[in-house]
Amino acid sequence: MKFSFNIFAFLCLTVLIGCKDNSSEEKKAEKTAANQKPNIVFIMADDHAVKAISAYGSEIGKLAPTPNIDRLAKNGAIFNQNYNTNSLCGPSRAVILTGKHSHQNGFRMNGERFDNTQQTLPKILQQNGYQTAVIGKWHLSDEPTGFDYWKILDDQGKYYNPDFITAEDTTRVTGYAQDLITDYSIDWMKQRNEEQPFFLMVHHKAPHRNWMPALRHTTLYDSVEFPLPDTYFPDFENQQAAEEQLQTIYEDMYEGHDLKLSKHKGTDSLAANPWKDDFERMTADQKEKWNAAYRPKNDAFWEKDLHGKDLAKWKGQRYLREYMATIASVDESVGRILDYLEAQDLDENTLVVYTSDQGFYLGENGWFDKRYMYETSFRMPLLMQFPKEIEAGSVISEMTQNLDFAPTFLDMAGIEIPEDMQGISFKKVLYGEEAEIGRDAIYYHYYDFPAFHMVKRQYGIKTDRYKLIHFYDDIDTWEFYDLEKDPKEQNNLIDAEEYQAEVKMMHQKLNSVQQHYQVTEKEFETTPKEKVDQAYKNFERLRGTPIK
Repeated sequence: MKFSFNIFAFLCLTVLIGCKDNSSEEKKAEKTAANQKPNIVFIMADDHAVKAISAYGSEIGKLAPTPNIDRLAKNGAIFNQNYNTNSLCGPSRAVILTGKHSHQNGFRMNGERFDNTQQTLPKILQQNGYQTAVIGKWHLSDEPTGFDYWKILDDQGKYYNPDFITAEDTTRVTGYAQDLITDYSIDWMKQRNEEQPFFLMVHHKAPHRNWMPALRHTTLYDSVEFPLPDTYFPDFENQQAAEEQLQTIYEDMYEGHDLKLSKHKGTDSLAANPWKDDFERMTADQKEKWNAAYRPKNDAFWEKDLHGKDLAKWKGQRYLREYMATIASVDESVGRILDYLEAQDLDENTLVVYTSDQGFYLGENGWFDKRYMYETSFRMPLLMQFPKEIEAGSVISEMTQNLDFAPTFLDMAGIEIPEDMQGISFKKVLYGEEAEIGRDAIYYHYYDFPAFHMVKRQYGIKTDRYKLIHFYDDIDTWEFYDLEKDPKEQNNLIDAEEYQAEVKMMHQKLNSVQQHYQVTEKEFETTPKEKVDQAYKNFERLRGTPIK
């Protein structure tokens, strides 16, 4: 009798387990059937350099790995030649929203106001049955439109206790920006209408200047010696625009605000710190923990009494440690979002995108920041996961741009791409259906001069091998690079006799591309000299006198 009972109990348990498995599978199938259009989770960091993602294989990435961002490369695709059209925060975001170059969408430089009445990606998705939301950094000077829900950072946003703006009010929230943005993003996904596909833009503050790590990461890389680039002390020959910039780590960074350096040993008071609110908004508890982490290493710096190149190298090392420690919270955020999608059985039918608004300098040419058409600033990370369609471990080597994001997402959603979008869908390349997207050159145009860092206005064109750049405004110089022989762009060959045929070809291609994108003479206007001179004076006033 006991034996019979056990057999009966085993059979019942087997049936129950089977029912549970079937129920789980049925639930997953129902969700997929109700939502055939892919969900899209677009995660964008601010100023995330390609070299700072370990999936790209750099030495810095190996020393400070990003395992969660790497999951996207492992389970989906990694792009090796993805570029922006205008290496600056606001303009890049405007291009992503519209699929149009800056001169077409009207947002050329920071401080301008984005025309939120124009056609955008979220508006088109919304009109085609998508729920839409944007959470985090916006930086376009006007309210988001085309979103069912938005919760954005005020201006650039702050790392600690940031102000969030909604349609109803502006509220200061205690916490760390990346953690809060992730919390709000997951909360929104939890409350969404499950009958509709969704488009969620998760826009991080990090790792934008001034690179303030989460309290849990303030000493994360203190014992790591990051390699400084072999171009850290450059000799700019025939590169006037590079020589005249003001974004050199060891000359132009603010020792207090950027490097978190104290005024002297034994104090927590910061050295040059023109934007005090970043630190003053911290709670007493946050500040106590922050000072406990920074006082010992700042005291150690003052004891060394560094000068010259030794000081310059120390500044580069402090910068890299701060920058990479700040990225750690972004990587954690990506992991939390991926884990949520998997736990909710949403991962198979969700396109997850990770990118940045532009590239960033990690000491190349001695620089931080971006703005240039040189590869380090021009090239952006891009990783995508969509198990339903993208083969795991795919490597995309075609030249793509942020200009292409909007048409690609619409194409993947089965929505007609507006004719006035200037980007090209790379869906078929991403899905392995075609080898090329039909583009042999990409166009770039930067306008934000005079402004921070005094990087000259510039435009140019890039092919797989060559690059032609024109720097203009208070200078008028051309640069030409053979990227195959000179990937670090140290040797301007514009006057090299053996390259004149290639230079001529690139000029012709540049003219053709500008005609294609409807670039007019308005885009080449220059700035009055007195305004340029005043901008240099303003920069010197803010920077103060750097430690030598």
